[in-house]
This record gives sequence, structure tokens and C-alpha cells, in this order.
Amino acid sequence: MNRLKLFSLDAGAEFAGRVAAALGEPLAAHEERAFIDGEHKIRPLDDVEGADTYLVQSLYSDERSSVNDKLIRMLFFIGALKDAGAARVTAVIPYLCYGRKDRRTKLHDPLSNRYLATLFESLGTDGIVTLDAHNQAAFENAFRCRTLHLLAQPLFVDFIATALKDSANPLVVASPDLGGIKRAERFHRSLAERLARNIGRAFVEKYRSADQLSGGTLAGDVWGADVVLVDDLIAGGGTVCRAVDAVLGGGAARIWVLASHGQFCGDALRKLAQLPLEAVAVTNSLPQPSSPRLEVIDCARLLAEGIRRLHDSGPAAQLSVP
Repeated sequence: MNRLKLFSLDAGAEFAGRVAAALGEPLAAHEERAFIDGEHKIRPLDDVEGADTYLVQSLYSDERSSVNDKLIRMLFFIGALKDAGAARVTAVIPYLCYGRKDRRTKLHDPLSNRYLATLFESLGTDGIVTLDAHNQAAFENAFRCRTLHLLAQPLFVDFIATALKDSANPLVVASPDLGGIKRAERFHRSLAERLARNIGRAFVEKYRSADQLSGGTLAGDVWGADVVLVDDLIAGGGTVCRAVDAVLGGGAARIWVLASHGQFCGDALRKLAQLPLEAVAVTNSLPQPSSPRLEVIDCARLLAEGIRRLHDSGPAAQLSVP
């Protein structure tokens, strides 16, 4: 394949720099300019004609710009790269926005993840790489271009295996809701293989209507156990708090919470800090503040390996298999 060029938006330069370091490649230069009327322009400053280009940027809101502002900048940048002659443009989006809206739950609901795919494809995006989409099948089915769905699971297995190496307590892997049971089961299999021991299973019922949560009944035996709650995303923290209350009520000895992406909207971190948790572990797919018991696991090398295999036409799909 032609030479590799790695870009990011200004908002994602720190994480993209870690990916670049893992690849042994520099971040290519670009220009972003904002105008007084709120519009902006973005263009590559390095020559990309005939290059295999990768644009690294998570799509989220922060105090500087909204998720939609980052999205439109990324789309415009992809268009500029294609117009500048890039042979291939792959969007590397560790946290992909609108992933939770992948089905209709009410009359005339939008399928936002499908519309998002249409936007990227309309500009000629050749591939999409993401980390732990909310629903892997929905993510892969929404796009017609090539997709690579990376799993943070090996990173979390390493983390928990180290944390539990001297524990004699029973061990249980739990899902905070019914929708995450398959995710928790995949983690359960990998952790059981790594530790070569029996591991229990549990889940907590949850119902959501108009952003109101209900439920909280625990299914599974956690008495005296080390419990690992596994989810893909922590946003407001309500689901996790409800699940922690349930497993505490079931007699859990110690609790860890694992989530691939930590949005921590509103007072989520404050609520989690008040819970008797051993740790809350997330990746750095999103920028993370310092907070008590918050453990941040670097996923930059995983993203870099995905890029390397795509560029070298290697076995990239193996990174999507639990």
C-alpha cells in the first residue's frame, strides 16, 4: 500500500499523538480555522496525493465543542482529503457517536446510526474503525464501506487478572442490564480462560422509558464474591449505580466496574465516587479527568495495531473476534 498519513482534529491531538507514537509515525500537519460567523475550514497541509490516510478522532461533547461540531469538522476534513487526492481515507473513531440509536422504540423514531453511516459514505470514506460500539452488529450493518470493530476486552482482562491475582473469593461477572448480557458473557469466557477458574454469572434487570430508569432485581448469586460489572458506556451513571446497589444487596464482597467508554455526564463521577467500589476502569477513548478510584486504560496501541494491519493488508479482522 502507498505511504501512510495520520491526521487528527485539534480536539483529538493528544490521543492521536499516542496512536502515532505506537505506530512510529508522525502526525501529519493540518489547518483548522474558525470564522467570526461560526463557520470553519479544515485542510491537510501535508501532501496526501496517493496516500493511505487515517483520521483519528472520537466524537463527543466537551466544554469547547459539541459532538455535532466535531462530527461536521471530521466530515469536511474527509472531503478535503479525498479532494486532495488521498488514495484511501479511513475514519478512526474510538468513540462513535449516535451508536445507541440503532433501532426504533417509538413511532417515527430515527435510526441515527444509519444516517451517520450515510453521511460518512457520501463523502467517500473508505473505512471506519471504532472501539466497542454499543451494538457491534448494528454498527457493521449500518455501513457499506469496510468496518473494523476493535475490542477493549483483552485490555480489561489484563486489568482484572492483575487486580484479582491474590483473591480467594468467588468471582462473578455481571451485566448491569439485560441488553449487555452477551457482552458480559464474552468477557466471562475470556477471563475464565485467563484465570483457569470457575466464574459465576449475574445480571440486573433494568427498564428505561423517557430517560427514566426502573428495575433493579439481581439474578445470580454474588454472596461473598468479587463482582465485575461489565458495560460499554457510562454516561449519567444511573445504570451502574442501580447495578452496584443490587449486587451490594446480594452480599458482594468487592465490586469493580469496567466500561469501554467513560462519558461521565453531569454529576456521574461524584455519584460513582460515593459508591464502595474497588475501581471504575475505562479506556482513554474519551479524555478523562482525575477522580478517586477511576482507572484509565490506554487503548492507543490497540487502535495503532488496527491501523497497522489495515495499512499492511494484514489480518485486521482478528482484532474483532473475542
